[in-house]
Amino acid sequence: MLVYQDLLTGDELLSDSFPYTEIENGCLWEVQGKCVVTGSVDVDIGANPSAEGGGDDEGVDDQAVKVVDIVDTFRLHEQPPFDKKQFIGYIKKFIKLLTAKLKGEK
Repeated sequence: MLVYQDLLTGDELLSDSFPYTEIENGCLWEVQGKCVVTGSVDVDIGANPSAEGGGDDEGVDDQAVKVVDIVDTFRLHEQPPFDKKQFIGYIKKFIKLLTAKLKGEK
């Protein structure tokens, strides 16, 4: 399994276990995610809760959450919205850091 990491932070971004398409000569990836339910697990062990003296909610946390699988797997965060001036400043700083990193490696 291939795991792709961010060159600057070392954070894991995606793996080849998710279907993806390279865009712009490998600079961008389009990853296909799907909604999955996490949290609550329904386990039926065959016991009768009314015979055991238990009620309907016997201390079980039933909070199921619907998430996108790749976002949950790699603990990704949504980037806050930028206006044009903020985006240009962010990209300039990112390219400066990335250029220095790439010159050292190649």
